[in-house]
Amino acid sequence: MSAVIHAVGQESRLGQVIFWRSAVALVPIILYALWKGRGQGGLWAQLGTRNPLGHLIRSLFGAFSMLCSFVSLIYLPMANAQALAYLAPALTLPLAVALLGERLSSRVMLGALLGLVGACAFLWDATEAPGQGALIGVLAGGAYAVTMAFVRVHVKTLTQTDSAAAIAFYFALTCSCIGLATLPFGWAALSLEVQGMLIAAGLLGGLAHIASTEAVARSSVSALAALDYTGLVWAMGFDLLLFAHWPTPLSWAGIVAILVAATMGFWRR
Repeated sequence: MSAVIHAVGQESRLGQVIFWRSAVALVPIILYALWKGRGQGGLWAQLGTRNPLGHLIRSLFGAFSMLCSFVSLIYLPMANAQALAYLAPALTLPLAVALLGERLSSRVMLGALLGLVGACAFLWDATEAPGQGALIGVLAGGAYAVTMAFVRVHVKTLTQTDSAAAIAFYFALTCSCIGLATLPFGWAALSLEVQGMLIAAGLLGGLAHIASTEAVARSSVSALAALDYTGLVWAMGFDLLLFAHWPTPLSWAGIVAILVAATMGFWRR
């Protein structure tokens, strides 16, 4: 999804990207809710909520996180933008302890810290990039990491009362409305190719949101932190194959650190 956003970011308005990403994501989310609701009350049983205020808070913070993430992806190479995003797992750990009462094993702590070191290796390249655009991208990516850490913890609390489908649905619905509200300020004319890519971003984003929420519902937030860093390796691969952004030796060292961190994060007897 991030690769698609990076590819079309210069050809569309930010509000357009948020709308397409969120509105199209409703399709896989509703299909998933229908599938989960078989024999269990159907669609509305899955989308019902006992915590509307919690969904509103999560959606508004999530919308701001999405905005910052997309700005970062527009102004930075994908791997560098993702490196900033993956500061969030490290920030999530103290919040998981303080707000959720989770207990951190030494393996989880060491894995998250090692992953943070690997992400910082990518971040170094971002701070070395010339121009004001790179600075905007770095600041936006940092803001995304901070808000996403709070969002991840808040989602964990929502999973105690509501389904993953409901959490994903209300977030996508809210962001669709926010994106649509930017229409009076002018949207760019999109080619069929760009429209197709934005549809792909929405479908991928919807599936990713479902998977992410189900993961948070089934495991502790702290245990997932190190595993999050493996996404950075995928981002670097897309950067190389699609955009010809070659990694530096420091980035290769970061990959090794991230893979080791991810292994430590989920390895159990």
